[in-house]
Amino acid sequence: MPDRVRRLIVIVLFEGVDLLDVTGPPEVFSLALRETEEAAGYQVLLAAESLDPVTTGAGVRVLPDLTFAQAAAGTIDTLVVPGAVEFDEERRVHPVVDPGLVEWVRVLAARTHRITSVCVGAHLLAAAGLLDGKRATTHWSTAQRLAADHPAVEVDADPIFIREGNVWTGAGISACLDLSLALIADDLGEAVALRVARQLVMYLKRPSGQSQFSVPLEQVSTTRRVEDLRHHILRRIGEPLTVVELAAYAHVSDRHLTRLFKTELGTTPHAYIESVRVEKARHELESSDATLERVAALCGFGTVATLVRAFRRRLNTTPTEYRRRFRVPPAT
Repeated sequence: MPDRVRRLIVIVLFEGVDLLDVTGPPEVFSLALRETEEAAGYQVLLAAESLDPVTTGAGVRVLPDLTFAQAAAGTIDTLVVPGAVEFDEERRVHPVVDPGLVEWVRVLAARTHRITSVCVGAHLLAAAGLLDGKRATTHWSTAQRLAADHPAVEVDADPIFIREGNVWTGAGISACLDLSLALIADDLGEAVALRVARQLVMYLKRPSGQSQFSVPLEQVSTTRRVEDLRHHILRRIGEPLTVVELAAYAHVSDRHLTRLFKTELGTTPHAYIESVRVEKARHELESSDATLERVAALCGFGTVATLVRAFRRRLNTTPTEYRRRFRVPPAT
């Protein structure tokens, strides 16, 4: 192993594993290397029972870098345990928990500084006894099963990820990205994690280089209640949105809603809604010839004057100037 590699990350491979659980974390860690050059010191290796290709649940075949036995012969900084599910005749979801794989997870964990699971991979950690006495999360569809099968585990299906000492558990499949960013923040600090998060968004840009509509990454929530509120706001961004209406939707008091936004997003409901409206307005100005009156209406500003004030406050420019600089010409 090169001297610069100080953090060996081993991802567990097995037949039927969720593909994104396997491919998501390496992409995030590679961006950390890019952002910090050699300072991150990450090396990601895929380990399986043998070196034969592994077919993921998506049907894509993946080649392991080393065997479980080879991985267990050294020291691992971070073990990533992804998951897999099966469906019965009634389309009910069942996590895959192979006893042989569980034993390898137990062996590898004994050689590991930090243990993580992605999605239903938490069932493998629980079966290996690694979650006993700990609070943990998993995909919402199997959370009740995890709690029933492992009463010594305190299952909380709400958070995107949970850290308990050196054990981290993540929720849904896409939460592997959130979890990986959190691990980078733990290793290298919040500033590096934020730079990586911004790079991930850049991959979603159009070829012109203009930003695609997205809520700012500085505001990252960790509970599904707030995530649900964010999606609700996006769906109804063109309508009047008040603290009273949002609190009723979330079944909390107005004061509790404000506390949720302050705690989870570091801002007020009003400021967050305005930021989303500005982002949507940017998208409209970049990609359409809609009048400012139309943009203001679509984005919930009501009037052009309100739209202009929001742009000046958040972007230090006007909607007209923004469109002049960033309008994407229609394809010819």
